[in-house]
Amino acid sequence: MRGGTVAVVGGSIAGCAVATAAARAGAGEVVVLERTRGRLEDRGVGLCIHDERAVELGASGALPAGIAAHRLERRRWVVRDDASGPGGRVVWEQPFPFHSYHWGLLWRGLRESVPASVVYRQGETVTGVGADGSAGAEVRLAGGSVERFDLVVGADGYRSVVREALCPRSRPHYAGYVCWRGNFDAALLAGPGGDAESVPEAVTTVCYAGGTCVVYRIPGPDGPRVNWVLYAPPPRDGGLRFDDPTSFPPGGLTPGLAGHLGALLEREFPPYWGRALALTAPADTFVQPIYDLETDRTAAGRLLLAGDAATVVRPHNTSGAAKALQDATAFADGWRRAGSFEELLRGYEDSRGAGGRELVALARRLGRAQVEETPSWAAMNGGGMAAWWQGQLAGAPGIGGRAMAP
Repeated sequence: MRGGTVAVVGGSIAGCAVATAAARAGAGEVVVLERTRGRLEDRGVGLCIHDERAVELGASGALPAGIAAHRLERRRWVVRDDASGPGGRVVWEQPFPFHSYHWGLLWRGLRESVPASVVYRQGETVTGVGADGSAGAEVRLAGGSVERFDLVVGADGYRSVVREALCPRSRPHYAGYVCWRGNFDAALLAGPGGDAESVPEAVTTVCYAGGTCVVYRIPGPDGPRVNWVLYAPPPRDGGLRFDDPTSFPPGGLTPGLAGHLGALLEREFPPYWGRALALTAPADTFVQPIYDLETDRTAAGRLLLAGDAATVVRPHNTSGAAKALQDATAFADGWRRAGSFEELLRGYEDSRGAGGRELVALARRLGRAQVEETPSWAAMNGGGMAAWWQGQLAGAPGIGGRAMAP
């Protein structure tokens, strides 16, 4: 196909990638509608992309070269054991072939790669979309105006307006636990006995009854940072709502929540790792309930979903960014092969629908084993951990997402 108009609702990672894919594949006009007026590059959370996915996405052009990344090689699972020292005892070590990224730096690299022909409009809130069969689709904006396009792509995350129109019965499902996140300057760990400093290529997973915490380095705008993600039961009387995906954003942590986190670190973590996470400034700490979501379809009636708008996968699977970029790759490949928008939509659904649902299922198994039904960590050894891990995978090749079909 050549020509046609495409609206991409949402201008973060998935939105930038899909807009670039559409423009390069031959769309005549591409418009990105991003509701946020602020600086998206200021978002500082970390994420990882599997090395094999990175190679695949680099070859497709979905992952631009030159974006800062930190190499990771192995993952250590540790438990508190006072006899083993302040860093705890390593119960298992496994390969971890990933590179870590700073969300804001990854987004900036993707944003800079968007072709100049794409119109990127910030501060545009989409209140609704509608499809009109083969005639195209319309976008309704907060100011009351309506714009028409040949295709509307929902890259607007877990609160997707486009998904609401395409799959109105799909709703986020609360997993029953929360995720605490934070990051801090890696230089704060310098000094004798700095466990994380001595193995910067390692991911450390701290294990305790009722949860886990993943700690790893990421690049930052001003130098390396330490990123951590802690899964735990929800705090009582913490002011969190569980009827809708929401969070206390960075800078919004209440004294009660901060006290709950501090007590958890003191009670459950090896002393070194408890002190390390306590280095995080309140402005860089937040907590969010964990949700997931799957849809019956990802494309129909001139509407198409990408990234978290299509599936919300719990973070245990370490696949969110890679999946969004794969969606963009599949979109571009499908566009080049299709002779009509209807053929494009059918091909995209065949390519991406089932794969997204598989990721949701895998992440649910990971969450159950690592948070909801944790084993007796201290009693585990390398062989037991390896078998436990394979049980979670249940035949999947690993975490980080699957390779795309040729």
